[in-house]
Amino acid sequence: MTRQLVVVSAGLSSPSSTRLLADRIAHAVESRVGARGEALEVHHVELRDLALPLAQAMTTGGLLDPQLDEDKRLVAQADGLVAVTPIFRASYSGLFKMFFDVLDDEALIDLPVLIAATAGSPRHSLVLDHALRPLFSYSRAVVLPTGVFAATDDFGSGDTGGLESRIARAASEMATALVAESAGVEGFLPTEPARAPRRSGVDLGPVTDFASLLKGHDGS
Repeated sequence: MTRQLVVVSAGLSSPSSTRLLADRIAHAVESRVGARGEALEVHHVELRDLALPLAQAMTTGGLLDPQLDEDKRLVAQADGLVAVTPIFRASYSGLFKMFFDVLDDEALIDLPVLIAATAGSPRHSLVLDHALRPLFSYSRAVVLPTGVFAATDDFGSGDTGGLESRIARAASEMATALVAESAGVEGFLPTEPARAPRRSGVDLGPVTDFASLLKGHDGS
């Protein structure tokens, strides 16, 4: 069975260090899953392209954009998620938070999540544990033990051994989670009771219009 990995990156520029880190992590996961004899399909969600639909969704609550709806479905159907954000003022970006705010409450349940972040200074490295990890734990995702933080110096020094080792360790954990879930092996993921399908919140049933709901009421 081909496993599905969704990579969400919230970089604002093009190109961005956030997308660069996301690509390096995705490649590392793909190579490790392949080495274990499994197939992996990687889907990228670039939040910069969804800025306007996200703002509309936050202010109206409606399903306004086909691409945003499709990306919500991808996350709900994924076997693993890599979430990468730039750091602004000691926390994740507003664009990053908006995307996870518009997901269905059950979209991330039991989903293995590899958290990662980029920033200009190593001083922000604790954001993985004081901001990102609680966000995904609240959503009942399975946050992998190793997060990946990359400061500007990690990309420009030429000696990226520290960053590469963090990516390798985190990618190995994600590969283990994906292969274990595929084989039904106990490990990162709960196996009892059986997990219900996650919900995207996009495919809704019939909706009764407001006028019909008020029919028969005189307002007194």
